[in-house]
Amino acid sequence: MAEVDYYELLGVRRDASVGEIKSAYRALAKVMHPDAGGTAGTFRLLKTAYETLVDSRKRAEYDLGEPAAAPEVPRPRARRRMYRDEPAYTPRGCDLPPSSLSWWHLTKHQPRIGYVRTPGHAPAAAALAAGVLLTIPLLLPPLPTPVLVIWLTLVVGALAAIVVLLRSYLSAARAHKAALAEFGERTVFGEADEEPVGERLTAELLVNYLARLPGARVFHGLSRPGSVFADVDHAVLCGHRLVLVESKLWLPGHYEIDDDGSIWRNDHPFRGGGTNLFAAVAAFQDHLPDVDVRGVLLLYPNRRGPLTTDDAPGLGVSAMVPDQFVRDIGDWLSVDCAIVDQRVLRAVRARVVREPATA
Repeated sequence: MAEVDYYELLGVRRDASVGEIKSAYRALAKVMHPDAGGTAGTFRLLKTAYETLVDSRKRAEYDLGEPAAAPEVPRPRARRRMYRDEPAYTPRGCDLPPSSLSWWHLTKHQPRIGYVRTPGHAPAAAALAAGVLLTIPLLLPPLPTPVLVIWLTLVVGALAAIVVLLRSYLSAARAHKAALAEFGERTVFGEADEEPVGERLTAELLVNYLARLPGARVFHGLSRPGSVFADVDHAVLCGHRLVLVESKLWLPGHYEIDDDGSIWRNDHPFRGGGTNLFAAVAAFQDHLPDVDVRGVLLLYPNRRGPLTTDDAPGLGVSAMVPDQFVRDIGDWLSVDCAIVDQRVLRAVRARVVREPATA
């Protein structure tokens, strides 16, 4: 039995669930980690307590007073292993068959849409039909004065409705023409970096999959509101939904993001990299209050080994791998893929920092 009670160290009851133990460990790890001012020995003991109590067999042995496993004593090493990128390794992008995507049918059966929403054909047809019906009394014998007054009132109302609809169509046509002159038929804005390799893989993924949605617009190199730098690697706008994407080449392992924005790898605080995506999501949400904004850390392994994620968001940002991103974010964007709001498009387009030389 260890001199320190593992339950007391973690601050949990002896009947605590694995989830409660995990939450307690995460909260303590943030303040007891050596990078946060704690000592290596204390953090190592905390880690041993956590690994013992989350394993059912080790926990049972510990509760019976039997040592489940002696904590590993660090051995001196001649040199420290550095976890750098593996030079000969290239991570895999996304190679999902389009037919496996629940939203892919929208790319085939829905035409590429314009920049404005027109009034539609139903109101115009109704107004014209009303106008035709109101001319019928002209073919009948003279009407009594009260009926004639009512009929004339209806005629005036029908004509007014037709005039309003015609003006709406003309206004929509002018707005569409102006948007075409401003944006053309482009669906991709900005220039993606070719290095590191994650940038290139993500750019290819966006063009090959998400850009195929009607109304989708892809952006590379966005500055967040209030900045002049390329703070966001990529973004996709579809109607009133905007996803900001940051590509990362990180070590293999399992990643998740806490509610407070802390990044974890294999149930330990991740110290191998950070992100500015939390601030970018908050800034764009304030800048575009009627747009649903979310962020995605798109992770690629920088060396051989499995890399997995829990896509539960923390502060509006989720960690995802490429296949998961295409399935889930494509499905999310497809809900609003029949709209191109030129006001929103213009606002996001204005944040593009890098443009191709031929643009």
